[in-house]
Amino acid sequence: MCLLAFALPTLSLAQKGQTSKVETINWITMEEAEAKMKKEPRKVFIDVYTDWCGWCKKMDKATFSDPEVAAYVNKNFYAVKLDAEGKDPITVRGHTYTFKPEYKSHELALALLNGQMSYPTTVYLDEQMNMLSPVPGYLDKANFMKIIRYFGDNHHKTTTWQEYDKKN
Repeated sequence: MCLLAFALPTLSLAQKGQTSKVETINWITMEEAEAKMKKEPRKVFIDVYTDWCGWCKKMDKATFSDPEVAAYVNKNFYAVKLDAEGKDPITVRGHTYTFKPEYKSHELALALLNGQMSYPTTVYLDEQMNMLSPVPGYLDKANFMKIIRYFGDNHHKTTTWQEYDKKN
């Protein structure tokens, strides 16, 4: 009887541990996003960062690690992390982008940020990988969720950002 009393609490703790797994963002590469879009079109959210950027690290820790953020991003977007100073070539839509030493930046980051190299910048693409908007700067959870819902819920198709921002 003592053994059973000991086993039951242990079993219930083990079950709780299994169900409390926190959702995290499923980060993939640009190539993976492009391949997945052929089967299941979605918008793409790109986190353009650098290894030395303190605000990028803060956004990873404070915003992107939030379970509500992760759940929304995973349901509505393909999420891509792009190191703006990465050296590996990236092929998207038949074009191969490479690191440009003269700019100390990756050509894809230069294209996505329109040459305005600011980190972090979140970039939003539609289901055909057309640019919706780059959004430079650190975003806390509340501001990030407002912006990503603006694009994710298609408010950008019927409402200006200024109108949406006032209402939400």
